Amino acid sequence: MLTVKKFTVKIQLMLNYNELKVGTLFVKDGEPYEVLEYAFIRMQQRKPVAQLRIKNLITGKVQNYAAHQNETFKEAEVEIFPVKFIYQHQGEFWFQELNNPKNRFSLKSDILSKTVQYLKPDIEIKAFKFSNKNEKDRIINIELPIKMDFKVIEAPPAVRGNTAQGGTKTVILETGAKVNVPLFIDEGDRVRINTATGEYAERVKD
Repeated sequence: MLTVKKFTVKIQLMLNYNELKVGTLFVKDGEPYEVLEYAFIRMQQRKPVAQLRIKNLITGKVQNYAAHQNETFKEAEVEIFPVKFIYQHQGEFWFQELNNPKNRFSLKSDILSKTVQYLKPDIEIKAFKFSNKNEKDRIINIELPIKMDFKVIEAPPAVRGNTAQGGTKTVILETGAKVNVPLFIDEGDRVRINTATGEYAERVKD
């Protein structure tokens, strides 16, 4: 069972460019970002910069960004708490807070992106709420467990003789997701999938 402790990173500090270390959450252009990589660069006769690789916590997009010494950034207030996926209806995906079942919210498929293909009813996941003084608090995204188990509902038969050669084939999971698996995987098998990469990890034994 997924255990998530509820915590909040407060917007209290203004961060200098050289304080954007790995793991720091900050606000840029009104949206929250996480620092994935940090490198401090000082070149002769040039102003120093912090060369960053950052992830937009709303869109999931990763990009390079050069932060300069004359820039300051707000530390992002992002609340992380456990929720349960309930159901999907007309392109909206509904969730329920584990600690407060009366609190429900929905997210559209364009926000969830590829995550929707691995959502199963009653699965426990993390939700991210972003607070910005200029707008109402909002749920910006969810995060699945890195590895999840799924039942294979459709699998083409392996061609005799190919299984020993280590080939792959495409199967359909119970959520409708299509993944590449080894040829020995059959319909009805349970497989473990890396939800971040969409890659097969292993067959799950009963």
